[in-house]
Amino acid sequence: MNTIQVELGNRSYPITIGNGILQELGSSLRQFNFSSPIALVSNTTVFPLYGAAVSRSLSVSGLSCTEIILPDGEKYKTLAYAERIFEALLQARLDRKSAIVALGGGVIGDLAGFAASVYMRGIDFVQIPTTLLAQVDSSVGGKTGVNHPLGKNMIGTFWQPRLVWIDIDTLLSLPRREFVAGVAEIIKYGIIWDRDLFDFLEKSAPNVLELDRDPLRHIIRRSCEIKADIVRRDEREGGIRTILNFGHTIGHALETATGYTAFVHGEAVAIGMYIEAEIARLMGLIQREEVLRIRHLISTYGLPSAIPRDIDLELFFASLKLDKKAVFGSIRFILPDRIGSVTLHGSVPESAIREALEQAMEA
Repeated sequence: MNTIQVELGNRSYPITIGNGILQELGSSLRQFNFSSPIALVSNTTVFPLYGAAVSRSLSVSGLSCTEIILPDGEKYKTLAYAERIFEALLQARLDRKSAIVALGGGVIGDLAGFAASVYMRGIDFVQIPTTLLAQVDSSVGGKTGVNHPLGKNMIGTFWQPRLVWIDIDTLLSLPRREFVAGVAEIIKYGIIWDRDLFDFLEKSAPNVLELDRDPLRHIIRRSCEIKADIVRRDEREGGIRTILNFGHTIGHALETATGYTAFVHGEAVAIGMYIEAEIARLMGLIQREEVLRIRHLISTYGLPSAIPRDIDLELFFASLKLDKKAVFGSIRFILPDRIGSVTLHGSVPESAIREALEQAMEA
């Protein structure tokens, strides 16, 4: 097992990465002295695969658990389903020394973390991410929240977990589309921070796509190291942490404009990264060769870079203006100047956005 520490003073926590480590979770939780019962929040897809192993591990360590199983899908990341969690917590009589364990992908992690942050004004929670996207991104950093029809993740909190427990073997049961979608976030780290990681993704694509353990462990560990370093510097996204939103400004607007049904999150981010790189090129910030290299890597992993021609552009631009990074109604973008380096831009011409969108539209 490898351990990466997210350094946040008295709210620091470890990210533990290994293979076949679900059964060891309970013994690791003993250090926190949680009171029983623990709430295990999962979904109808993940729980049948891994719920028994996690419950057994908790039980062996003296922790009973109440199971809260939600439907699987982004469309269930709402206040209504957060309320279902609250009701189950109250019925099970969880107290302020109890904790929530989130077993699943980003939707479950965001919902469970949001519930933990406001139940009794805040109780502890633990992340067990079972998708690649959640392992390298959403489980680390303390962002929680739910979606609203007018915008993605517009209702939420910052609430750090006590522990992130990554069992890479859970990726073996992940549908191909979901695994590939997770690679988009790793590509993002290469573009915003680490050109060597980008190079590695180019050279090791066949091995990564075959789920070879060594390259997979390397890119997960490196992604978590980058995320941990950025969160340490800027926990609440007041400065450098905004660079993690590269690809997300366009991506979130695309998800909203298509009703969260046309693309999974990583696919929307992949499209967003290409379009935002193209915006940067149109603004004279990055060389065409770098943009082509970004698009080629996206394509190499089977991710999309095109958007439907029939997309509702008015809804799309309305969603852009609701982006959390917008200030006084002005849309702000994270744009690359080269692979491995990005900067924040507070004034991006709408003409450049529209031209980049036009180039990304499907014939």
